[in-house]
Amino acid sequence: MHPSQQSPSAMPAARPADNSARSKGIQRATLVAIVTNSLLAAGQVVIGVFANAFSLVADATHTLSDLITDMMVLVAGRQGADPADSNHPYGHGRIETVTTLALGAVLAAVGCGFLWSSGLRLQDMDSQPDLHPAALAMAVLTLAAKEGLFRFTLAASRRWKAPLLEANAWHARSDAASSLVVAVGIGGSLAGYPFLEPLAAAVVGFLILHMGFRLGMKAIRELIDTGLPAADIARLRRTIVDTPGVIGLHDLRTRRMADRVLCDAHVQVDPRITVSEGHRISDNVFFRVRAAHPDVQDVLVHIDAEDDGVDQSVPVGPLPERERVTADIQALIGTEPVPRRIQLHYLGQRVEVEVYFAPDQTPADPDALKRRTATWTSQHPQYRRISYFTELAP
Repeated sequence: MHPSQQSPSAMPAARPADNSARSKGIQRATLVAIVTNSLLAAGQVVIGVFANAFSLVADATHTLSDLITDMMVLVAGRQGADPADSNHPYGHGRIETVTTLALGAVLAAVGCGFLWSSGLRLQDMDSQPDLHPAALAMAVLTLAAKEGLFRFTLAASRRWKAPLLEANAWHARSDAASSLVVAVGIGGSLAGYPFLEPLAAAVVGFLILHMGFRLGMKAIRELIDTGLPAADIARLRRTIVDTPGVIGLHDLRTRRMADRVLCDAHVQVDPRITVSEGHRISDNVFFRVRAAHPDVQDVLVHIDAEDDGVDQSVPVGPLPERERVTADIQALIGTEPVPRRIQLHYLGQRVEVEVYFAPDQTPADPDALKRRTATWTSQHPQYRRISYFTELAP
């Protein structure tokens, strides 16, 4: 059963608004990054050319590359919040995941670039041109601005639970690291110690490469539907098992989609309750999980009459469907009376039958019917038991 098909009034009303606010929050944080990077890139080019600081010009090129990734984040943040449609029934959250993977790859590439650049600079220490002190001031200003942008974007990623923004925040930190390298290099050159720049670049390169690898692996784990940690699974399991009417739980599965979690579970209930009561229990599981675990977007609840993950008995053959059972029961009873209703319980690879008669339509010889039924069921092992009941008059 899937309770997500309930009427809109029965579903939590805050979810679409939450998604919209989250999307706007991601876009605002990204726009701040775009404006900041644009201003810094222009300043780095102008000061770099004026002060003969080619490292500043290179850093400006790096900053301009950030504008491209910022645009990627802006587009992914908008499309990721689009509602589900026929082609994407679970929504578009994986757009954020793929973009996070791309940004992780960019971070790894930047880290490798720093390592490569530091190696080249260590081999050619004497080719550094004379620098103007204005280059150091611009490098320090860029460092402060990029560090501030990192902290701002990281805070926004935690507020909106957006791994995409977290990846972009660490990209801003990589820019701050590159600015630190430039500042150390320029300061070292002005002080007579040019070797400080390539050494710092190597250290930062390793850090950025590690961060890119970590974010990339996080996105890959999500894309291959890695389940939640054991502690989160245990909390989900407790919420479901504590729901009234639930007597067992098996096959609980989870996966992430951006900031949201999807899960499905096989819930065991009393095998002899009605279908409507089973559906009610399914609804209760759905809403209790959503209330206790806000990051869970959808819960697929499958109602089981028994633990179907355990082979409880050896099959005795194909079980008869309702049409065949009805015909067998009528053959045992004869042409009269006609049962008011017949209930079937498919349990343990066999079927149990409950036959209900109206008060004025009882069998003429109940004892003879029971004897015929006992003989017949002993010859048909698919039937565990056939019971007859007379309903009380309304």
